[in-house]
Amino acid sequence: MITVAIIEDEPAVRKEIAYLIQQETNTELVGWADSVHKAIKLLEEKQPDVIFMDIQLKDGTAFDLLKKLTPIPQNIIFITAYNHFAIKAIKYGALDYLLKPIDEVELQEALERYRRRRENNPQWMQQLSLAQTSIQIGELPESIVLNSINNTRIVSVSDIVYCKGDGPYTLFILSNGDKELISRPLKYYEELLPAPHFLRTHQSYLVNQQYISGINRSEYIVLKNKEEIPISTRRKNTILTQLFLKK
Repeated sequence: MITVAIIEDEPAVRKEIAYLIQQETNTELVGWADSVHKAIKLLEEKQPDVIFMDIQLKDGTAFDLLKKLTPIPQNIIFITAYNHFAIKAIKYGALDYLLKPIDEVELQEALERYRRRRENNPQWMQQLSLAQTSIQIGELPESIVLNSINNTRIVSVSDIVYCKGDGPYTLFILSNGDKELISRPLKYYEELLPAPHFLRTHQSYLVNQQYISGINRSEYIVLKNKEEIPISTRRKNTILTQLFLKK
């Protein structure tokens, strides 16, 4: 049985989510709140398995609420009408997020992802909690959560050598040689991994500066592992300036 709490200040949306949850088997709604103040009391008393949380609440935001919780819950599914809020949600290591209006199938899939992760990786919750302790809004996170089709992995930002975009997918190349293919475009991660820490050297590449050892004929970034990453013509001056100023 999965217990669920709803943190949402819009009555119509709250009722819709409650109805969808009640249609799910082995799922129990244990309460709801529409403000930061009420949510703190609800979460401390009920300690639900999954929290559906709106970004905007009556007396603040979901991020105001998270600042008051120790540790930050690892089982949040954010609900929002604004895509850019999802970036902050990911920085907090959110389990998932849903865009309004809530789609029944997407809600079911979010709950199923929770079930699968809980059953297949019991250490996931603890690992995610450790990653969240280092994250602050507006700063480069020390770790990010990568959700692939069959796996959820917490990756230290310092272990990311570069990211390679391929349409709607991004391939992460890690310092230990591992690779993770994520079904999100490179632009999505460019917002999470901003300059000057990461350089967008090319339409298809986002490179961690700490792994850059030099430049080859102003056409390629040379990495410490001897791999070469192309520099696009229109980005060349910007890249050279950033690397020169770094030195």
